[in-house]
Amino acid sequence: MALTKKILAFLLMATLVGVSLGAVHKAGDSAGWTTLGHIDYIEWASSKNFHVGDTIVFEYNNQFHNVKQVTFQDFQSCNGASPIATFTSGSDSITLKWPGHYYFLCGVPGHCEAVQTLDIMVNPASLRPSASPLSAPNYSSLPSSSGSASSPAPLPNPYQSNASSLQVLSVWPALISLAIFVIGFAY
Repeated sequence: MALTKKILAFLLMATLVGVSLGAVHKAGDSAGWTTLGHIDYIEWASSKNFHVGDTIVFEYNNQFHNVKQVTFQDFQSCNGASPIATFTSGSDSITLKWPGHYYFLCGVPGHCEAVQTLDIMVNPASLRPSASPLSAPNYSSLPSSSGSASSPAPLPNPYQSNASSLQVLSVWPALISLAIFVIGFAY
């Protein structure tokens, strides 16, 4: 009987870990974060489905670009003077921690006006299958080692999208699964 409980606890843990994965989205897919090639970041974002726990990666030449997370008002006016966060490493990974809108722009003069901007809608976390093919993902987030951020409340937006994406483990569901697994051994 104890072995059966242990097996059930293990299967439950494996199931929860399997559905607790967040997608990794590379902004602009293979083109990255740039003004070259006329990347339509609106179209790119509309082809993705962003959820809490996903990560968006900005890859760019940091001699010519940066990433600034801004408010809706600053996004609308291409104003990067008072960003929520600034990223400058050239390879910034930002975990999407809250549902709602995340607004990004390049703070280099003229780049926002050249539409190097990204507006994404993040949906609440969901249960999803564990692995899917590679795909090339704010409300507010903690920055990579090259920036800093605060955590404002999200702004709502109605658009959603679909994406197949590389998966990355989400920490909380894994910890909960581990706790269930350990409790299973205790009984």
